[in-house]
Amino acid sequence: MIYPIVVYGDPVLERPAEPVTEFNAELKKLVDDMFESMYAAHGVGLAAPQIGIGKRIAVIDTTFKEDPKAKLVLVNPEVIGREGKQNGQEGCLSLPDFRENVTRANIVTVRAQDVEGNWFEKTGDDLLARAFLHEIDHLNGRLFISHVSALKRDLIKRKIKKLVRAGEWA
Repeated sequence: MIYPIVVYGDPVLERPAEPVTEFNAELKKLVDDMFESMYAAHGVGLAAPQIGIGKRIAVIDTTFKEDPKAKLVLVNPEVIGREGKQNGQEGCLSLPDFRENVTRANIVTVRAQDVEGNWFEKTGDDLLARAFLHEIDHLNGRLFISHVSALKRDLIKRKIKKLVRAGEWA
């Protein structure tokens, strides 16, 4: 099932997500639906709040279907290590058509659970490191625009208000 992507302005995006405590068939189905929804929206990462579900679940595939082994499921993830810096364009499915330069760590290690509830650690660099931080931000109720200057953030928010008034933001 493809879920619609929740856009900026919906309160679910600005609330910390609740930990997952049940690892069952329902969770596996949700994860499958999240991958399907992410691919349909042409994204490389998706957090559950972006489909209106306030749970600590994120899916990532930086190869966008090219390498099935690259698919990652992060349940209850936390960042346990950061190294270096990278600066690059970042966008978000919940803020369509907005991209800004964001500085993030270049190497990131996360600790998370899989769909069975088993804990694991994974280290990624470059795009994967950026995706880890971006999606975990979502689970903490933060959007990538919180990493840009107040001036740029206000400009984006004003553009969105204008789109809302014009009926072009849903």
